[in-house]
Amino acid sequence: MIHLIIRRTLDVGYLTDDRAQELAGVRDGGPGWWLRGAGDAESNADVAAVLQASARSKATGYDIIIAAPRPLSILIAVDTEAAPAVVEAHRAGVTAAVDYLEDRALVVRQRVEEGVFLRAARWSRVVGFTHGINRAGEPHLHDHVLVGAKPDRETTVADSRSLFAHVATADALYRSTLRLEVNRRTSHTAWRSFSGTEGVTGLDEGYRALWGGHVDERGPKVAWGRDEVLRRWDHDRERFEEIGVLREPPRVEFDAHRYRASFEGVTRITRRDLVRAFADASTFGVAVPELNAAIDRLHPNLRVTRGLDERPILLNHARRLEPGLDQRRIPDRVLRIDDDYGRDRSRPSRIR
Repeated sequence: MIHLIIRRTLDVGYLTDDRAQELAGVRDGGPGWWLRGAGDAESNADVAAVLQASARSKATGYDIIIAAPRPLSILIAVDTEAAPAVVEAHRAGVTAAVDYLEDRALVVRQRVEEGVFLRAARWSRVVGFTHGINRAGEPHLHDHVLVGAKPDRETTVADSRSLFAHVATADALYRSTLRLEVNRRTSHTAWRSFSGTEGVTGLDEGYRALWGGHVDERGPKVAWGRDEVLRRWDHDRERFEEIGVLREPPRVEFDAHRYRASFEGVTRITRRDLVRAFADASTFGVAVPELNAAIDRLHPNLRVTRGLDERPILLNHARRLEPGLDQRRIPDRVLRIDDDYGRDRSRPSRIR
């Protein structure tokens, strides 16, 4: 799940001082990378310039924490050859999530005589920091993305309620993009089940038990080197016990039943609900332009809706789908393939 944390200071040392050496040689460059803007991602001054406040608000910005599902984080530890591609897929997902928040959630409220109006806004600078472990030294692929509270060329801060309302949808788009890109860039198959479990074909559940990501005490923050964390993971694997692999879902591109089930008990359905449901129902991931095009064809009246109070639609309209969408099957040998990658897409054996 994406976590959105309001920042109230300009102190960015927590991020710029952490070199995240556990991903040295795996990630492209250092931990800092610019989604928008330029500068030195190791410089406190350049990174702090991302944070923007207004005269009437104490908020300087947001720390958007975007973490990979546990099996995808584990993949960077059990398949070091595929790890660089997994990190690239993660960053593609991060970009998709932040782009969505900016396109649909980043608004400024303007009060005029006729009432309150929402105006779409943009961030002038966005910087992310990619890390590969948690405080316990377990594989934990995640990013801290910094954005300003005050959008570019605005005098007031963005509507925080709108950002928080769209976080769940941004998270669904992140995970869907991550699945798609892992399947494109590596020989592994990432999927999402009807019940919402994220998995990787052939990955034994014993790894999830070994590196569960839940510790009783957070403990101090430790800077791990790449060689050191690899030795730690090798030592951890001595305690590994096979549990078995989860069954991969049916090879359908889109689970229409899962899509419609997302609206069970919901009385006010908005575009963000539709996007989240579509992303979650895309078993092996979906490209964001393809998803947006499908939603816009089904609900053209929702194309420009944004912010907290998006225009709602009725349940029977929300459940409507294009004919045959749930009949598209994924071949057993190939999920989605781009000629640029040129990888063998044979189904992998059990990962040990």
